[in-house]
Amino acid sequence: MNSPRAAAVLRATGLRKSYLSGDRPIDVLTGVDLEVMAGESVAVRGESGAGKSTLLNLIAGLDTADAGTLTWGNEIVTQKTATVRRNRYLGMVFQSFYLIPELIALENVLMPRRIGGKIDTAARARAGELLVKVGLGERAQHLPSQLSGGERQRVAVARALMNEPPLLLADEPTGNLDERTGDAVIELLLGLCAATGTALILVTHNAAHAAKTGRVLMLRAGKLHPHGV
Repeated sequence: MNSPRAAAVLRATGLRKSYLSGDRPIDVLTGVDLEVMAGESVAVRGESGAGKSTLLNLIAGLDTADAGTLTWGNEIVTQKTATVRRNRYLGMVFQSFYLIPELIALENVLMPRRIGGKIDTAARARAGELLVKVGLGERAQHLPSQLSGGERQRVAVARALMNEPPLLLADEPTGNLDERTGDAVIELLLGLCAATGTALILVTHNAAHAAKTGRVLMLRAGKLHPHGV
C-alpha cells in the first residue's frame, strides 16, 4: 500500500519581478516555479545578484510579484493574506539575526507569539523548551550583547520556530559566522526541521551546506533549475 503523498506547503508559479534602474527595467525573476512539500528541505543557490533574496521576499509576502501566483497551503497569497497569516505560517532566519537588543533571549523567542497577542504560561514554557533544544537553556536571561554570534543565531532559529510554522525561510543564515559555527547552525536547522516536520527553504552560497538538504536548486537567468542542469 502506498503511503499518502505529503501536502504542498508552498507553490509558486510563474513568479516575475523587475526593478527600475533609472528608466531601464532590470528583470530579476523571469518565471520562477517552485513546489515545496511538508517536511522537505530545499536549498537555493546562485550568484550574487541572481535574485535569491528577492525570491524569498516574494515567498514571504514581503514584496509583491509583477506576475505569477503564490500559494501557502491551499490559499493564494494576496497582500491581505500575507498580512494576516505570515506570522503563523512562516518562520524566518536572517544573516544578521535581527534580535531586539533590549530583550533577553527568552523574550526575543517569544516575539512571534507577542505579535499575535498571546503570551501566557504555555507560550513561555515553549520558548524555554526551544532554547533548550538549541542548546541555550542556561542563556535564556541573557541579552543579545552577552551572546556570541552563533548563540544569537540559535536564538533566531528558536524564534522562527516559536509558532510551529509549516515553512521556515533561511536567508544566508551562516553568512556572519565562522565555518565551524556555521556548520553547527546548519545541522541545528536541518535537525529541528526534520524533527518538527517543518519545511525549509535555505538560501546559501555554501555548497556543502546546500548538499545537506534534500534538494538543491540553482537560480540562474531569473529561473530555478535543478542543480547540475
